[in-house]
Amino acid sequence: MKQSSFIQKIVNAPYILWSVLFIIAPLIMVIYYAFTNADGAFTLENIAQIGDYTSTFILSIGYGAVATVLCLVLAYPFAYFLAQSKASFQRVAVMLVMLPMWMSFLIRTYSWLTILGESGVINRFLGIFGIEPLHMLNTGGAVILGMVYNFLPYMILPLYTIMAKMDVSLVEAAEDLGCNRLHCLRKVIFPLSVPGIASGVTMVFVPSVSTFYITQKLGGGQITLIGDVIEGQFQTAYNYNLGAALSLVLMVMILICLGVLNYFTDSDDDGGVLI
Repeated sequence: MKQSSFIQKIVNAPYILWSVLFIIAPLIMVIYYAFTNADGAFTLENIAQIGDYTSTFILSIGYGAVATVLCLVLAYPFAYFLAQSKASFQRVAVMLVMLPMWMSFLIRTYSWLTILGESGVINRFLGIFGIEPLHMLNTGGAVILGMVYNFLPYMILPLYTIMAKMDVSLVEAAEDLGCNRLHCLRKVIFPLSVPGIASGVTMVFVPSVSTFYITQKLGGGQITLIGDVIEGQFQTAYNYNLGAALSLVLMVMILICLGVLNYFTDSDDDGGVLI
């Protein structure tokens, strides 16, 4: 028993070391800077200044929510179709979904400049039909488009994983009892896929709220989200204390949102069937 316990500790040691170095230690540093000034003395001034950025926090959550909903609307039918397809097609489709993720996030975002620009691919195509160039860059729509494009795979993969493992006999039983396709989707498939929805929403909402590169490139500085403010405090103003305070509040807000989400989607059996 003692030997087994010792081996277990050895096996868990890398995970514990990783957690301490890259999770606990950075979190302690953020908390420390948030509640101290430039001289290292304790202060609440940084937290008091956060009220000046309330509108930015609200705007960030709004953009993140819109991007998350759009990702869910696009990913859900695709994941369902993929889960119902042949195994060979599933392997190819999953690889194609993951393929853009192998490319740098910066390059993927930057490529949209050549697509949405005044002389970009879309406007040149419209020019063939005599349509004036559309102003698409430096707008809220371009920022949301960038979020959806970059984070859509994080919604598709959890949904596909859950749907691929779904018990088909439950759907067949519902059909035998007289349910049509719409009722099967609403009463059986959707409840069983709720854990995948929760995972996908988490993986899309968190980076969408805190992003700054997408807004800088596709928003052109016209739209400022909380990620831009935090990045500016660290890179331009060199006010690490206020930047840490904003980061801490953003993290708490995200944890609250995720806690509410988990409360409504928590289930011991990873989903159920609506009666």
